[in-house]
Amino acid sequence: MSELPEEAFAAALAGLDRMTVNRLNVLLNQVTPRDAFAIAVGEARPIGLASQLFAIDGLATAWRQSAAVRSPERVWDECCRHGISVLVRGMPGYPEPLLHDPSPAAVLFVLGDLGRITARRAGIIGTRNATGSGRDTATTLGRDLAAAGVHVVSGLARGVDGCAHRGSLSVADGAAPLAVVASGLDVVYPREHAHLWRQVAEHGAVVSEAPPGTLPEAYRFPLRNRILAALSEVLVVIESRARGGSLITVNEARDRGILVMAVPGALRNRAAEGTNALVRDGCPVVIDVDDVLVGLGLDSRRAGGVAYDPRPRPRGSDVEFVDLLCEPRTLDQLVLLTGHSLVDCAMVMARLESNGWVHQVNGWFERVGDAT
Repeated sequence: MSELPEEAFAAALAGLDRMTVNRLNVLLNQVTPRDAFAIAVGEARPIGLASQLFAIDGLATAWRQSAAVRSPERVWDECCRHGISVLVRGMPGYPEPLLHDPSPAAVLFVLGDLGRITARRAGIIGTRNATGSGRDTATTLGRDLAAAGVHVVSGLARGVDGCAHRGSLSVADGAAPLAVVASGLDVVYPREHAHLWRQVAEHGAVVSEAPPGTLPEAYRFPLRNRILAALSEVLVVIESRARGGSLITVNEARDRGILVMAVPGALRNRAAEGTNALVRDGCPVVIDVDDVLVGLGLDSRRAGGVAYDPRPRPRGSDVEFVDLLCEPRTLDQLVLLTGHSLVDCAMVMARLESNGWVHQVNGWFERVGDAT
């Protein structure tokens, strides 16, 4: 396996049974993907917080068994066969807006070229069961944003997502589209979007954190939504039901300080109940492309070539806790070291974990990144 690149081991890790976003970040936080894979399959001794993963019942066995079926060689061969690039957090090519995300994707799979995404970015999302008006609005807004040099970010789903990308692709020499999907990049979903999928990859990029062969399981869509939100500078919602899945993406965007905007709908349009509620609660309104362009002018921190860290900076006593987490510690250890009560320490840890400064496995906490 020595001739394989580091990306091959990262890709294989991402596909192990019972692998999660947090566990993958813990494994890759301190060692190379090659060493992390050796740890996962029991060929090397874990260090730091990674050692706590193996206290989880049955996890080590599940990883060894799945690694035997989907080895780095096999996964890398599948990536090469389908023209899929593998990007690892902390290595060249990884998208800067995601570097310091509170819940970063440790490994990304890409069809197309993320290097084409060089300008401002607007996410467009909405219901899969869009009305004719909603589809027209998404198509028009996607077209006008691309013509204005703004990359359209969406999820390639039925309804609003697909229309927004078709609109952006209709502009000759327009800004490249960017899609974030929930399945492996060789598993097109929905199937009727196969041609659109290829077009987006040809002119822009399709991104997933799932390795080849991964089916579009239901739990993967909320995970996908956090990446879609994080890659957007503003997020525009076109038709969402009162409890629609689009509102998950809205919450992910708000957690990251990303401006959410909404297209209002008719009062009796059930497909617009969610967007109308957003407007009622003070969400900026989108009537045409100019409103989105104004929204993009409000915050340029994510637009440049310098990695932007969206995590709220630790303040007050939180800084003391971050400094103490130079090595994994338990809550009881933090109580002894700081002199704070158990309740106070638990609240600080919950806050730091929510803001992306701390990983936690089986009660052990470890610092993520440099808060200085």
